[in-house]
Amino acid sequence: MKKIASLLVVVAVLFGCNPKPQANTGDAGDAAFQKLSDDYLSGYLAWRPATGVALGFHEYDGKVTDASKISIDKELARLKDFDQKLSATDTASLSKPMFYDFRILRSAIKEEIFNFEDMGEFDKNPMTYAGAVDVSIYVKRNFGPIEARIKSIIAIEKTAPQLFAAAKINLKDSLAKPYIQTAIEIAHGSAEFLSGDLKVALKDVKNDTLMKAFNSANQTAFNAINNFATWLEKEKLPKATNKYAIGEASYKKMLLYSEGVTLSPEKILEIGLKELKKEQDVFNAAAKTINPNKKPIDVYHDLQKEHPTADNLVPDVRKNVEAIRKFLTDKNIVTMPPVVNLKVEETPQFARATSTASNDDPGPFETKATEAYYYITPVDAKWTARQKEDWLSQFDYYTTDNVTIHEAYPGHYTQFLHLNASSATKIEKIFGSYAFIEGWAHYCEKMMADAGYGHNGDTVRAAKFRLAQSGDALLRLCRLCVSIKTHCQRMNVDDATKFFMNNWYQGDKPSRQEALRGTFDPGYLFYTIGKLELLKLRDDYKKQEGANFSLKKFHDEVLNHGMPQIRLLREVMLKDKATWADNLQ
Repeated sequence: MKKIASLLVVVAVLFGCNPKPQANTGDAGDAAFQKLSDDYLSGYLAWRPATGVALGFHEYDGKVTDASKISIDKELARLKDFDQKLSATDTASLSKPMFYDFRILRSAIKEEIFNFEDMGEFDKNPMTYAGAVDVSIYVKRNFGPIEARIKSIIAIEKTAPQLFAAAKINLKDSLAKPYIQTAIEIAHGSAEFLSGDLKVALKDVKNDTLMKAFNSANQTAFNAINNFATWLEKEKLPKATNKYAIGEASYKKMLLYSEGVTLSPEKILEIGLKELKKEQDVFNAAAKTINPNKKPIDVYHDLQKEHPTADNLVPDVRKNVEAIRKFLTDKNIVTMPPVVNLKVEETPQFARATSTASNDDPGPFETKATEAYYYITPVDAKWTARQKEDWLSQFDYYTTDNVTIHEAYPGHYTQFLHLNASSATKIEKIFGSYAFIEGWAHYCEKMMADAGYGHNGDTVRAAKFRLAQSGDALLRLCRLCVSIKTHCQRMNVDDATKFFMNNWYQGDKPSRQEALRGTFDPGYLFYTIGKLELLKLRDDYKKQEGANFSLKKFHDEVLNHGMPQIRLLREVMLKDKATWADNLQ
């Protein structure tokens, strides 16, 4: 408890959890902070042009990050300088809206510094470089003439040799084995995209001169990526270690800077294990309702046999997307705009190796290519009958609807719609909380099952939806437990794999993939953290509002304030400002 109390003091100092009375909007304090934040954003995007393009700022098209050691050191120094400037800000002079943005920006800068220093983004993580020659957005989104987009691709690809030369200088002599293995896979995937699907996407361009320049630059990039993969295999794998745990001190900083969470990892793990047991009980009860004569895991596997045909996969998903959107409107669950621009399509060929289903929204500042895509990866005609069946089993009707709820309605795409329609500031649209973004989508899965989606009172059908939803919840709970056990208690990949197998009820391959992800993405515990925070916020908001409470009112309020740490939402929405951590101690 003493450690938790001291962390609460730290978070109050860092982020102003107990704000002083704020001045009126438009005073000198606001103006000074606005200039400071504008200066920060200008440098932030200039050094990260790919982020700028993804956001919809096309003045950054064709530009790349300078990954030289000098450039990295300079950017880290800039981050620390702005951190110092923010620490010197008189927050009492800020209006409430500006103070809100101040804390979002302060957290974002501290998280960036954490990624540079504690996570070793540029000196410990070869994945940072393996996927850096990413030009897919220039063929996925039609935000300008194809010739202009090809010129941007050429400009980026020409810099590939310099990027990987810098990577070889920056990376430490000995690296974590899972990082190296994953980076090699990413590099091979990037090279395959450049040599195959990128060329296919541009095959109808008739400008011979431009395409000659493209083919030359594309070959240069292809060679550079493959050479980097070979270098990792020959030079780095033989020296690889299993030192990937960031340690408890850094883990606490991650929790604090990313989400303002002040609970100790041990306490969060205790909560996670209790929630895991509760969810397994839900899973078992749902399975018993479906078939009391079979083991729950066998009932779950039987469920996976109820899937569409290969030909009907995408059409069925498209139909059910609309059914889910109609349910939201009919049940007054969240405000949905009358006009949406979501297209359900097959995953582009170049992305199929790494995706089963995904959401691809435009940037919040995009003005031309404003369509959003919900991608479903189809069956490959070249697969064996067994491979096709295994693939389709991932798309059983109940799990697929659960994924659609997460990715589209009322999950990520609905988040995007509300963000764009809201009065969110530039800071609120650029910097998002991992726990808020993924926690919301994960919360929606449970919320929709609780609201009765998909079964019209049919007890067995309701249990099938619950079983699918619960299975996905078990995955996210296992992530929470494995993240903490891996980075604070030194659990190895083999033991993490067994933990997933024993508690998520899946086989070795998907369980090992999840265990490996945990070595380099300790933040994947935030799926569950965010969900639990939102459930707690909903309970407290319901008590506060009494007869005035409705799901629609709650959900709209949650979605209309950017993508903040959920503790900030508590301040906006509740009179009692106690944090999730305070309430769970």
